[in-house]
Amino acid sequence: MSYLGRVGSTLVVAVIAAIGLGVEAHAQMIASNPYSTVPGIWGKLPDGRTWGSTSAVYPSASGNMWVGERCGENSCDAKDDVNPILLFDPSGNLLKSFGAGMILWPHGMFVDRQGNVWVTDAVGFGDQPEGRGHEVLKFSPDGELLMTLGQKGVPGNGPDTFRQPSDVLVAPNGDIFVADGHGAGGNNRIVKFSSDGTFIKEWGSTGAEAGEFRDPHALAMDSQGRLFVGDRGNSRIQIFDQEGEHLATWTQFGRPSGLFIDANDILYAADSESNTRRNPGWRRGIYIGSVRDGWVTAFVPDPEPAPDNSSTSAAEGVAVDAAGNIYGAEVGPRMLRKYVRRQGG
Repeated sequence: MSYLGRVGSTLVVAVIAAIGLGVEAHAQMIASNPYSTVPGIWGKLPDGRTWGSTSAVYPSASGNMWVGERCGENSCDAKDDVNPILLFDPSGNLLKSFGAGMILWPHGMFVDRQGNVWVTDAVGFGDQPEGRGHEVLKFSPDGELLMTLGQKGVPGNGPDTFRQPSDVLVAPNGDIFVADGHGAGGNNRIVKFSSDGTFIKEWGSTGAEAGEFRDPHALAMDSQGRLFVGDRGNSRIQIFDQEGEHLATWTQFGRPSGLFIDANDILYAADSESNTRRNPGWRRGIYIGSVRDGWVTAFVPDPEPAPDNSSTSAAEGVAVDAAGNIYGAEVGPRMLRKYVRRQGG
C-alpha cells in the first residue's frame, strides 16, 4: 500500500473512533466486498420442484455441496415422499437425495472426515413419542441412517434428549458437539458426546455472561481445535476449548446465524437477523475474517435486504467450497445463493 493509502486508511479509522463508533462495530462499513452474486437460485431441483427454506449447507470432500431443504415449504410435515437432503455438483446439478419421511425441519449440517452427513432436526410437534424432531441424525453418504442422538419427538434437557437442536459438529478425534436450543428460551447449552454417541458433558445456561447463551445457533472449529459458537440471541460469537472453558467473546462478526471456518482459518459468519430491533447499527450479510486475529476483512451484504423490522433475510447457513465460492442458505427467500470471488478480489 502506498504512503497516501496508509494515511487514508488511518484517517478513516481515526474519524470513526473519534465519533465514538468504534472500528470493531463498524467493520462492515470499511470492509470491501470481493464477491459477485450469481444471479438467481443456485441448484437445480427435479420435476419442477420448487425450493423451500434452507439453513443447512456443507461441502463434501470431493467438491460437491450438501444441502438440507425443507421440502418446498418451511417444513417437511406431510411431505413424506420428498427427500430433504440433497447433493449438488459444482454446477448445481442434483447428484443424489435422501431422507424422505425421516426429517421434519433440517436446520444444521456437518460432513465428517469419512463423508458422513450429520443433520439436526430442530423442530418437534407435540411431546409424544410419536412426534418428530428433537434429534441429530448421522447418515452415510448414500443415505443409510447410522446413528441417532436424542429421542424422536421427545423434547428434554437430559443426556439423551434435546429441545430443538440447532447445529452439530464432529471434531477431528470423532467427538460430537451439539448446539442444543433453537430460540432464546430453549436449552441454551452445548452437549458433547464421544464418537459412539456416549454422553460426555454439557455446558451453558440462559444468559448473557461468558459461557451463557441465548440461542446457540451455529458451530465451527478452527485448526487449533477451538470451538466457535454463534450465540445469536446475544449478537456474538463465543470461543471455547473442547472441554467448555471460555476463551474469548467476539462481537465484530454481527449477529451470527451460521458459521463456517475453511482450511485457511478464515471465518465466514452469516448474519440474517440484524435490524433496527435486533442488533441495531449492523447490516445483514456475511462477515469474513481470520480466526487468528479476529479482524473482519470482507463483507458480503444481503443482495435483497428485507425491511428493517422484519425477522430474517439473507443467508442463515453458510459454507465455502474448495474454490473459495460462498454458499448462503436462505430461510425467508427460500433459496440457495452462490457468491463467486471476483478476479483480483
